[in-house]
Amino acid sequence: MIEILLLLALPASGKSELRRYLDWLDPDVGLRTLGIGPTVQIDDFPYVHLMRCISREAVGLGLEPPFFATDDGTFVDRRDWGTLIHLINEDFGFLMHRPDREASAGRWITNRLVAARTKTGADPYFPSVSPDSRSRIELGIEAEAQALFEEATARRWEPGNTIVIEFARGVPAGSSLPPSPPMGYRHSLSLLAPEILERARILYVRVSPEESRRKNRERTVIGEEGSILHHGVPEEVMISDYGGDDAVWLMNSATRPGTIDVGTGLNTYQVPAAIFDNRGDLTSFLRAEPETWGAKELAALQHRLEGAFGLLR
Repeated sequence: MIEILLLLALPASGKSELRRYLDWLDPDVGLRTLGIGPTVQIDDFPYVHLMRCISREAVGLGLEPPFFATDDGTFVDRRDWGTLIHLINEDFGFLMHRPDREASAGRWITNRLVAARTKTGADPYFPSVSPDSRSRIELGIEAEAQALFEEATARRWEPGNTIVIEFARGVPAGSSLPPSPPMGYRHSLSLLAPEILERARILYVRVSPEESRRKNRERTVIGEEGSILHHGVPEEVMISDYGGDDAVWLMNSATRPGTIDVGTGLNTYQVPAAIFDNRGDLTSFLRAEPETWGAKELAALQHRLEGAFGLLR
């Protein structure tokens, strides 16, 4: 059985739709045909959304924003791609050890951001602002932070589960490969906890950058900025951060076919990897309610998934 599945792709490629399908799939069918158990899911997008909320609160107080200078811009410090991975590692740990909340959910999340940013070498930010400003920022994000805390405490791993971890990484349009850190999958994968890499399999959902941008515009629903299925990535970010990616390059340059070499500085892991080719768009129908999913669409999706998962088992 696949214990940990890293679900990677450019934005709007179909990752979140596939997560919804895997969660919906009958467990016996999933185990027999794909080698997965009931899924427990982790995603770094909620932290990106929260970082934008924090930056907005900081600007409202007349402070320099820590993560994003504008609502539609890229990271102020690109080392925050690594910050997100350290938060994923922590969420993974929470599956076995329920987190303790501090005085407020806002303080819980800002303390986590300080620790994660410190690991990347980026400015931890919150220790340098006044206690009053920090408290006001935390109050402004309390609802979003509380939702994240509740999700982290509700998510529990049990024997037989498959842990699905989703994140997107990319490079500026026109970049040569391999990318320089902290951009791309090579760097972010290297920051994952050994406990993840030792048991992981990688499924890369392949679409072209042009298709990724088109589907991103198509799925965007105004007012749903925090939604996994309906948020839109700003166009500037799609070009500057997701103009392409290095996943296929990593597979083609691997030591052993069907893997990706992940070097952590201490060890190199040969993580089994496969491609789910979604250039024909087999997943967008999954955004609708399950009762509307057609048998023909489901059969085509399941057939393609079985081919990809078969390479990981």
